[in-house]
Amino acid sequence: MKIGIVGFPGSGKTTLFNALTGQNVPIGFGSKVNLGTIKVPDSRVDRLAQIGNPRRVNYAEVLFADVPGGRGSASLDPQTLGKIREMDALVQVIRGFSDDGTPPNPASELRSFEAELILSDMGIIEKVIERLRKSRSDAHQLAILERCLAHLETEQPLRTLALSDEEKAAITGFTFLSLKPILFVLSLPEGAPVDALPEDLARVADEKNALVVPICTAIEAEIAALDPADQAEFLADLGLGEPAVTRFVQAAYRMLNLITFLTFGPTECRAWPLRCGSTAVDAAHSIHSDLARGFIRAEVIAFADFDRYESEAACREAGVFRVEGRDYIIQDGDICHIRFNV
Repeated sequence: MKIGIVGFPGSGKTTLFNALTGQNVPIGFGSKVNLGTIKVPDSRVDRLAQIGNPRRVNYAEVLFADVPGGRGSASLDPQTLGKIREMDALVQVIRGFSDDGTPPNPASELRSFEAELILSDMGIIEKVIERLRKSRSDAHQLAILERCLAHLETEQPLRTLALSDEEKAAITGFTFLSLKPILFVLSLPEGAPVDALPEDLARVADEKNALVVPICTAIEAEIAALDPADQAEFLADLGLGEPAVTRFVQAAYRMLNLITFLTFGPTECRAWPLRCGSTAVDAAHSIHSDLARGFIRAEVIAFADFDRYESEAACREAGVFRVEGRDYIIQDGDICHIRFNV
């Protein structure tokens, strides 16, 4: 899964990317997409590692991409839109600080960026509709696209349109920009309060069916560049328990509609990302295709139960150890052991 960090030039995209990854990508109008893999903080993994002391501990990971915002223009060029189209989900960084004396206008910036995505989608849909009307080849897809176009004409993104899973599948090949899940980050200056949003920004984000996370990106980038021991001291001096980017990464993970299942043993404790609603055999496949091909059963313990009893034997005795079939829907925090035969 790839999350694109997007926005207009000068909004703080690369600063956020550096804060997330600990990298030191130069700030400016570059044309390169920078990539960084982020571990998703998870106290459940920490607890399992504490209980079992496995040799390896691995957290779930998400790939972030710092997408260039263009060459200083207040609109997005086709090349930038094409790069955004490659992403599975988006994080729009919105300027919340003064720039060369220009005060921020976060709500307006959010609307303007969304308008760019909407216009791009409209241009594609209009061409496809024209082709389908001439060929009369797919009346079902045509009807869906006409609904989409009517919705976009109200200046609303496609993510706010009620589409069934079947309807989404019918148009997935077009990779519409305004259909992608999105999270907004308000990039604040040092010393700005992060516990309240401008009222107009909160209202617009709610209309767009999205969440806003306020972050002092420059401070967070400074924290990320420190050694872990120095990070703790710096956070304590600021009166913070954890970096704001920790909350952001967890919010981005939820935005992707992901849950976490866990595998645990003396060799390794590992968190695995999985789409919400996935089955036991889907979980098996995410570990290795052989496990899915030869799936027999999943042995499952909820994390809360393991946290309480602290061993498989005690969970069995308490009656919270379960055996599930291939169609079992994996729940967030399930500890799974896949039995298979190939």
